[in-house]
Amino acid sequence: MATANSNRQQKQRQPAAAAAAVVKRKPVFVKVDHLKPGTKNHNLIVKVLSFDTVLEKGPRPAAVAASQRLRNTRIAECLVGDETGTILLTARNEQVDLVKPETTIIIRNSKIDMFKGSMRLAVDKWGRIEVTEPANFVVKEDNNMSLVEYELVTVAADAVAADE
Repeated sequence: MATANSNRQQKQRQPAAAAAAVVKRKPVFVKVDHLKPGTKNHNLIVKVLSFDTVLEKGPRPAAVAASQRLRNTRIAECLVGDETGTILLTARNEQVDLVKPETTIIIRNSKIDMFKGSMRLAVDKWGRIEVTEPANFVVKEDNNMSLVEYELVTVAADAVAADE
């Protein structure tokens, strides 16, 4: 009976092992001017133009903060851009060390967060920021996507039915 269970478990594990050998697809890089509110999974190559530390909380006693992650908090807003435009990037904790002015970074799996009606680029735990060699493009600084204000408009079901 024990061998029948172990054979069944091995057969169930085999598809999982085959799934681990799946070939990863190449990332698709987008330009800053193609970013829209509420979207995610963006990969970009951008230059850091400016850097401003917004919040820096130092270490607290262990009794106050339950984990190391909560003890040290750093948040910075960085203006990043490419040849199509610029946007504000919210860098957190370890990401703050990577985003220094005049560096070129690769942002993987980022998302657009809304803050006071404007877009902010953010990289959460599923994303990644990497410093790379300097890019050879000129940043278009007059198209700041974070300066565009968006407003959430709710459409009532009666208004949609009246239009049809």
